[in-house]
Amino acid sequence: MKTTDFDYYLPPEFIAQTPIAKRDQSRLLVLNKVNGTIMHRKFIKITDYLCAGDVLLFNDSRVIPARLTGRKVETGGKVEILLLRWCDYDTWEALVKHSKRINLGTKIEIISDNEYKVKVFAEVVGENIDGIKKIKFSDGGLLHKLGRIPLPPYIHTPLDCSERYQTVYANRDGSVAAPTAGLHFTPELLDEIQKKGIHCLFVTLHIGLDTFRPIRVNDPLKHPIHREYGVIKKDVTNLISQAKAEGHKVICVGTTTARIVEHAAQNSHSAFLEPFVGWVDLFILPGYHFRVVDSLITNFHLPKSTLLMLVSAFAGTDSINRAYQEAIAEKYRFYSFGDVMLIQ
Repeated sequence: MKTTDFDYYLPPEFIAQTPIAKRDQSRLLVLNKVNGTIMHRKFIKITDYLCAGDVLLFNDSRVIPARLTGRKVETGGKVEILLLRWCDYDTWEALVKHSKRINLGTKIEIISDNEYKVKVFAEVVGENIDGIKKIKFSDGGLLHKLGRIPLPPYIHTPLDCSERYQTVYANRDGSVAAPTAGLHFTPELLDEIQKKGIHCLFVTLHIGLDTFRPIRVNDPLKHPIHREYGVIKKDVTNLISQAKAEGHKVICVGTTTARIVEHAAQNSHSAFLEPFVGWVDLFILPGYHFRVVDSLITNFHLPKSTLLMLVSAFAGTDSINRAYQEAIAEKYRFYSFGDVMLIQ
């Protein structure tokens, strides 16, 4: 297995730069992973593939205003910071961009450019081997008033409303990128799904760097997966275990949801899924045996990404390759603000 096995060419014009006017009107490609058949629908028809007693599992993490702009205290040089992962109350791991190297001990002043008018000082207190910095802030509680919602690097059009890069059910701050499969749901669609007798359950996985970072080594097994913090509560694991025991399906909304529930399954000490709190470092590649996920709702992913490898593990590399080529031929919209797949 090589990283190039998960590469494909996407014409740039297929990268969705803005969200569709109404969330649930995205196109839906339905892939049968058993026989490889493909159907084309609208996402609002997702209810046709859900049955009473099934579990629809969502990631309720909310994107934080993780993009900060500041200046070096010593020289006044502009510094851009992208928060990646919370370490403790005042300390984060982050990507730091500056015209010159940022050394340990560098002090940065960050002033809000919005209505809050607050100021925080930061200091670089550590550095990982991959260049990610550890930054300590003078007041971590003010960061939500300082930053802007970060968009993926392939989106170049400013977003009119930042809430369009949030799911309608997001309520736990912590991600630097949206769980984009959930962007297609509306409150009305969720009501319709629940009235049909489907359990809508929520887990939390705060999304980090690997969502938009391609693998740069030839052997995927040598890629250092970025850990992400997650929580699955007991009432959720009980309902999932009950649904599985009764022969109902667990449909994960997004690769992040699939990743945390499979990680929890690996860490459970019985046949029943157990609650989980902690860091998730599961790297799902073809050959992986899925323990919980029966179906997957997911957007179209970047070439050579860990997310494309996960969906290839779930549906089969050949099936995913065919589905992606058909999506391109049918002019689907790709990536965060793009269309969506159901793999069942």
